[in-house]
Amino acid sequence: MSHPSKDITSSKGRELAGKKIALLVTSSVASFKAPEIARELMRHGADVHAVISPSTEKMVGSDLLEWATGNPVVSRLTGKLEHIALGGKSVGHADLVLVAPATANTIGKLASGIDDTPVTTVAATAIGSRIPILIAPAMHEPLYDHPIVQENISRLKKIGVGFIEPEVLEGKAKIASTEKIVRSVIARLSASQSRDLEGRRVLVTAGPTIEHIDPVRVVTNRSSGKMGLAIAQEAASRGADTTLILGPGTVTPPSGIRTIRVESTSELLEAVLGELNKAAPDMVFAAGAPTDYRPVTVSQKKIKTREKPRISLELQATPKILTEIRRASPKTFLVAFKTEHDVSDEELVDEAYRVIHEKNADLVAANDVGHEGVGFQADTNELYVVDDRKKVVHIPLAEKREVARQLVDLAIKRMKD
Repeated sequence: MSHPSKDITSSKGRELAGKKIALLVTSSVASFKAPEIARELMRHGADVHAVISPSTEKMVGSDLLEWATGNPVVSRLTGKLEHIALGGKSVGHADLVLVAPATANTIGKLASGIDDTPVTTVAATAIGSRIPILIAPAMHEPLYDHPIVQENISRLKKIGVGFIEPEVLEGKAKIASTEKIVRSVIARLSASQSRDLEGRRVLVTAGPTIEHIDPVRVVTNRSSGKMGLAIAQEAASRGADTTLILGPGTVTPPSGIRTIRVESTSELLEAVLGELNKAAPDMVFAAGAPTDYRPVTVSQKKIKTREKPRISLELQATPKILTEIRRASPKTFLVAFKTEHDVSDEELVDEAYRVIHEKNADLVAANDVGHEGVGFQADTNELYVVDDRKKVVHIPLAEKREVARQLVDLAIKRMKD
């Protein structure tokens, strides 16, 4: 009978479905974050097994972690050989070991081959078994900056142990955000899974563009760039040589992915055409949302509202990026996007099908941002994906990385047809 706490499994996505993760919790004050980390991993499909040391019990108890994971907590090693079951080469071992939070003491022990607690013994066994390991440090900044601690981190990195860098604030090297930790786990496991885009070049556009009215004011839209970012991360995790062209906004460019920043629609077009000519990508995901209109006349100085309390703004259409992509590179597999607001599913699909023929796209991913949690500014999305045969695949509302995974799956399958 499944533990009731596991009811949340895969509620946000299935990126970690079927994956067993050993969550090793040290006695850092940041251990209070461990239940949250466990729950988020589970929401993405993981089966989480917590391991603690005697000191950890003083910070966060076994009962809380058992509630969080729905699994018994390893607090001591017994004749059941828990360290081998999780970190060894036995059947059913963990797919990944996550030490979060990790103290300077634990990092030093692992770098020196010391295993004197359940946490260090499971981790040491996993290192010897070549099981992927990620460490999320948490400590005061002087400890983190200590030359020996940094040397220990370097030693572990040299043998393949991954680190999720802390956020240095208020004199502390605070544990990375739960979102960053979960994304790091997904990326690490994805890297050892499907590499079906190995040797392929993928170009992704993301975010809005802006068109100036004056040096301060702009015409734009509400796109955040999160969907394109998720697609770029998904493509890169599958082995693609990925380039992201990202418009202005608050989204942080992903590490490890070549990113070109643009502002205006003309800059976006120039960057896209440059990449098409130079890199000849196999696939283009046009997830960016270029502004459809720009002012005919742009003021070189800020317009003073006290002098002009009322102005008329004449707009003209901006270049059509999809048209130019297809003209410049007729054979590139093109995934276009279509956004509507508060229409029926039938109207949404019809609009997507119209784009297929007008722009000669291979797939069109359409969404309705009039629905809650869909598209602009949200962390989730819902798509109707249409091909030139009017075959429609519905990707239900989910985290954007999960939506990206399903969309890339569809694109790869369609490209092979």
